[in-house]
Amino acid sequence: MAYSLGAKIRELRGAISQEELAEKINNAYGTTLNKGMISKWENNLIDPSLETARVLVKFFNITLDELLGLDQKSNSATIQTIAAHHDGEDWTEEELQDLEEFKEILKLKRQLKKNRE
Repeated sequence: MAYSLGAKIRELRGAISQEELAEKINNAYGTTLNKGMISKWENNLIDPSLETARVLVKFFNITLDELLGLDQKSNSATIQTIAAHHDGEDWTEEELQDLEEFKEILKLKRQLKKNRE
């Protein structure tokens, strides 16, 4: 069965209503979400924006990979490999974290494109 971002959001929402979820996220992050937006996500009619996806992962305390249903097993090793092949430079922990975040953004863009197809 294909992964459904909408089903994942519905699962994360749990027993609270879409309206309650929007209110909680808006209060916590100053966003302007509403019940209709969440309904469209859950029914796979639209995908959350990248910025909204960032808010969702913070709110639900999960990774972007978890939200998107991506495999997390090799992320750290992949980032280390990418960093190791860049002109022999030493990378700081902060730079490695930046690479990880950039990789997650690219995965999100790929998943959003795939969901639209």
